[in-house]
Amino acid sequence: MARRSTKTPPPDDSYEERILDIDVVDEMQGSFLEYAYSVIYSRALPDARDGLKPVHRRIVYQMNEMGLRPDRGYVKCARVVGEVMGKLHPHGDTSIYDALVRMAQPFSMRVPLVDGHGNFGSLGNDDPPAAMRYTESRMTEATSLMTESIDEDTVDFAPNYDGQEQEPTTLPAAFPNLLVNGASGIAVGMATNMPPHNLREVIAAARHLIRYPNADLDALMKHVPGPDLPTGGRIVGLPGIRDAYEKGRGTFKIRATVTVEEVSARRKGLVITELPFSVGPEKVVAKIKDLVGSKKLLGIADVKDLTDRAHGLRLVVEIKNGFVPEAVLEQLYKLTPMEESFGINNVALVDGQPLTLGLKELLEVYLDHRFNVVRRRSEFRRGKRRDRLHLVEGLLTALLDIDEVIRLIRSSDNSAQAKQRLMERFSLSEIQTQYILDTPLRRLTRFDRIELEAERERLNAEIEELTRVLESDAELRKLVSSELAAVAKKFGNDRRTVLLDGSAAPVAAVPLQVADDPCRVLLSDTGLLARTADAKPFPKGAHAKRVKHDMIVSAVPATARGEVGVVTSTGRLLRVNVVDLPQLPESMPTPNLSGGVPVPEFVSLEDGERVICLTTLDESSPGLALGTEQGVVKRVVPDYPSNKEELEVITLKEGDRIVGAVELRTGEEDLVFITDDAQLLRYQASQVRPQGRPAGGMAGIKLAGGAKVITFTAVDPGADAVVFTVAGSRGTLDDSVQTTAKVTPFDQFPRKGRATGGVRCQRFLKGEDCLSLAWAGPTPARASQKNGTPVDLPEPDPRRDGSGVSLPKTVAVVAGPV
Repeated sequence: MARRSTKTPPPDDSYEERILDIDVVDEMQGSFLEYAYSVIYSRALPDARDGLKPVHRRIVYQMNEMGLRPDRGYVKCARVVGEVMGKLHPHGDTSIYDALVRMAQPFSMRVPLVDGHGNFGSLGNDDPPAAMRYTESRMTEATSLMTESIDEDTVDFAPNYDGQEQEPTTLPAAFPNLLVNGASGIAVGMATNMPPHNLREVIAAARHLIRYPNADLDALMKHVPGPDLPTGGRIVGLPGIRDAYEKGRGTFKIRATVTVEEVSARRKGLVITELPFSVGPEKVVAKIKDLVGSKKLLGIADVKDLTDRAHGLRLVVEIKNGFVPEAVLEQLYKLTPMEESFGINNVALVDGQPLTLGLKELLEVYLDHRFNVVRRRSEFRRGKRRDRLHLVEGLLTALLDIDEVIRLIRSSDNSAQAKQRLMERFSLSEIQTQYILDTPLRRLTRFDRIELEAERERLNAEIEELTRVLESDAELRKLVSSELAAVAKKFGNDRRTVLLDGSAAPVAAVPLQVADDPCRVLLSDTGLLARTADAKPFPKGAHAKRVKHDMIVSAVPATARGEVGVVTSTGRLLRVNVVDLPQLPESMPTPNLSGGVPVPEFVSLEDGERVICLTTLDESSPGLALGTEQGVVKRVVPDYPSNKEELEVITLKEGDRIVGAVELRTGEEDLVFITDDAQLLRYQASQVRPQGRPAGGMAGIKLAGGAKVITFTAVDPGADAVVFTVAGSRGTLDDSVQTTAKVTPFDQFPRKGRATGGVRCQRFLKGEDCLSLAWAGPTPARASQKNGTPVDLPEPDPRRDGSGVSLPKTVAVVAGPV
């Protein structure tokens, strides 16, 4: 078995071993500096002249080269990305498409540079953009301003990454893009973060600086008071903005735009229509729900995202009753992204150097660039016009003796001899002579000569104007200012962001919850509920302001965070939280329930069940007095368990219902029954023994055959009170039709014993056989029709059993002061 040789092979003379000993510190330092340089100058920081990073500049330039004008059709974004990556950008397609998407987002750019078609994402990146194979794009009109006159030698070009293409080192930029659209980027050891501004304001400041080069910051801030964010919102902290405009660094806060609205019949809510810059609605909704679930945020009932294309952003935060919306809003500002800080860091490249710039420096760098662009453009245009004028003058010289020109050409052996003979004969340059030889004979008519003479005059005037601009710095500045003014007029729009002084008093001084202050709960005849700001009774004679069939029929004192009871015709007492009721404006001189909410919004009523009155749930009160259609009376012991939302206050007989209920204040009131056969019974409430809630009551009035009770109430015997009755006919098809009405002083009716028949309160006339309406209570009484039209009542009639007088209008509701 052969053994493998262990000898080292001889060295190859053709191979020369070269090993360099390099300190690892030096290698790391050099490599890191090279990497940092590449990131700073080729990726992360914008140029202060056109406000673009290399990737954005390459996208705009390549779209211009592809002819994707605003008046052309859209093309796939994948095609644009491919062209940029293949020709100009030495990085992956992801970075190119991300940059293109941002330039198409109206919520990221104050003046978008790409017109996108498709899903380009949403605010806060809650909904990411679609893949580039699905979206389409083209240039906007504003992008055309960025590349305007780029083919007129206005900017320098440099080789691309492989030296096969040329790309601009900057764009002409007909508007201050860096200030208008802002920028953000993280380089190595430095970063930039610049907010967008209003185009019209920035151009106004630039034009002011053109006119007054020594203008100070205060003068410029009169035109640019602060950033103008695409998403609107409110900026708080103007001192931080001034620091940024002066030194290049500063901080301010952005708040969402919120209004307090009635989002439902029972609740108020915070409606958010604008969010801070780069904050999306889903992020806000998720944060609010998380805080509510962890009990760190109180007073919020629900959060709804009603954002759509028609109305834009709309987040509705429903506030629980009993909480102050303004105080909840302040908590939202503190705990959620509805208030965000923005740190301004104006770092940009100036002549290849990263510098931190203030407002004036940014405008000066841009204006110097624009002056240079317009100067180079003017030189280019003047050179083009001079070249054209040279050709036109040569052609006009030939037209002066066209026959001789033709003869010389025909007699020449070849074109070279013809060119030489023409140059010698007419003292023409080689360029002029060649142009004459290339001109067809059809262009040598007399009409063409007139056109050429007019063109010569026009070219001379344009050359003179361009020369004047190039030779006068004042004319150059004037031209740049006028061009900026034209841009502002065409593309400028109103400010979206509101600027607020940070010294304003915070909303946190408002208590979070509604104070348990005294109030008064009101019930209208149409079943509307509301509360007033205090518990004081209304002045004598005060009634609800006339709103369509709206009259107060019951009122009880309460507290804002307390409860009241609603008594229904079936004998149920339902609890209602006072804080859930809408509060009437304090400035209202008289109670008006037009802002009230229907009772069914708070309690569930059965078919045919209606609300009779309101009552307090005070167990120290004399209790509740009830009267039924079949003549039963009951005083309820005020025993209302707090753990029950629904209570039975009387056990009714089959077919019976409550026609009247009132909470007694002193227990010394007189109870009053009025029947449809015009009988009125009055006796003291003390004659009725209080009973527990399950009891069925006792006999209240003795009814004649076929009669029923239509009204039951309690009247203070010491008050000035009246009885109002309306007589009608049982055979009338329309119950609203009536014949006569009568007002009688209450003291004309004597007290009788409980369960007796009472006394007559109105004598029927011919055609009348019943009372269609009756009411007893304090004066002054007020009546209205069903549609709310007031009805004047007749003068009081001292005869308790007298007949009524005719009324011009039908009475539907009667009430007294509450």
